[in-house]
Amino acid sequence: MSFAQLGLAPSLLEAVAAAGYDTPTPIQERAIPAVLAGGDLLAAAQTGTGKTAAFTLPLLHRLGDTHQKKPRVLVLTPTRELAAQVNESVKTYGRSSPIRSTVIFGGVGYQPQISTLNKGVDIVVATPGRLLDHLNNGNADLSDIQTLVLDEADRMLDMGFIHDIKRVLKYLPAKRQNLLFSATFSKEIRKLAAGLLDKPDEIDVAPRSNAAAERIVQKAVMVEKPRKRAVLSHLIRDGDWSQVLVFTRTKHGANRLSKQLETDGLTAAALHGNKSQNARTKALDGFKKGTVRVLVATDIAARGIDIEMLPHVVNYELPNVPEDYVHRIGRTGRAGSDGAAVSLVGPDERKLLKGIEKLIGNPIDRMTVEGVDLRAPETEDEADERPPRRQNNDGGNRTPKRGGGAPGNANPGNRGGQRRRKRGGRNNRSGNRSGGGASS
Repeated sequence: MSFAQLGLAPSLLEAVAAAGYDTPTPIQERAIPAVLAGGDLLAAAQTGTGKTAAFTLPLLHRLGDTHQKKPRVLVLTPTRELAAQVNESVKTYGRSSPIRSTVIFGGVGYQPQISTLNKGVDIVVATPGRLLDHLNNGNADLSDIQTLVLDEADRMLDMGFIHDIKRVLKYLPAKRQNLLFSATFSKEIRKLAAGLLDKPDEIDVAPRSNAAAERIVQKAVMVEKPRKRAVLSHLIRDGDWSQVLVFTRTKHGANRLSKQLETDGLTAAALHGNKSQNARTKALDGFKKGTVRVLVATDIAARGIDIEMLPHVVNYELPNVPEDYVHRIGRTGRAGSDGAAVSLVGPDERKLLKGIEKLIGNPIDRMTVEGVDLRAPETEDEADERPPRRQNNDGGNRTPKRGGGAPGNANPGNRGGQRRRKRGGRNNRSGNRSGGGASS
């Protein structure tokens, strides 16, 4: 099937062709006709499947060639990055249209957003919190909204946005089209859909969990926690990895690791919710352009990131929820491109690894790393617990032999090896554009 067969306006078909696409992805093939029909929609699709174009294209078609001052479409997203991505999609495909759009999120100037809203826009793409600020202050009028889109609704629930969403709904007309996109159809999503959607069409193109194993080379390195950073630096240097997305569990962990990698001579940046919008944009742009080699991110901050031909994903720490592993590694190996996912697994994470293997239905191959000691360096506490030295025959001290190599055998690139040994366990690209569907 071609885009022309989906019933889109000629100007949109030209924009899609100019972007290099001629065949819709599965989510686009099914969602575009459903949105054009005007009914509610519940769709399961992950980032990188062409999901964003699946609703921006038909919504631009429905808005036509007439600009109005009051917004007619509202798209809510969980993160600033995803909001910016959706707005960019609108501008790309609506480039020859008089339709105007704006993006509303925190971390940037408030007054410029008011000015844009006062001038009039047809489409508002926003995160819930900042939009509520404008609504409460009378800066936005959503009484003419025809279509509401909740993008990545599952992540919005995870982030606790449900109450903000309900407050936003009070400003919308009761009669409207509702589109809900989620990575999965969880029980919570079903509950949200039941209270929001009216007899929706259902589309599920989310890959099954074991599909990730078929598309992506997955490896696990069993390593003591204090050695993870040395192993990661070694893998990047030895493998000449030019673009690596690394996941940590916490914002603090992302900050610490990015600074440590910089110490190792690798250009790195952290991406998480506590970063200013300018810092987040700079980090993501640098990663896309290649000036930042390693992007260290939390799950929430990475949500919606769509990097073309991303070759490597590393789980510096395994996620507590097995499904998040599938979401993480799904950012590589898209649309037939090569991708590899490496997990650094500490002793306390082996149970998590088993849960992931159970979910995907396959064991993850163990990987050996040459040239790096995977054992934890000895801490001062451990040194205190060693057996006392015994005197030898000539009155000197001798220490019982210990297995393994030299205690200070650290990664040569680790300039802080001696200091880290004392601290011990304290260290707590979308796919190939080969004629495929329109990008998210």
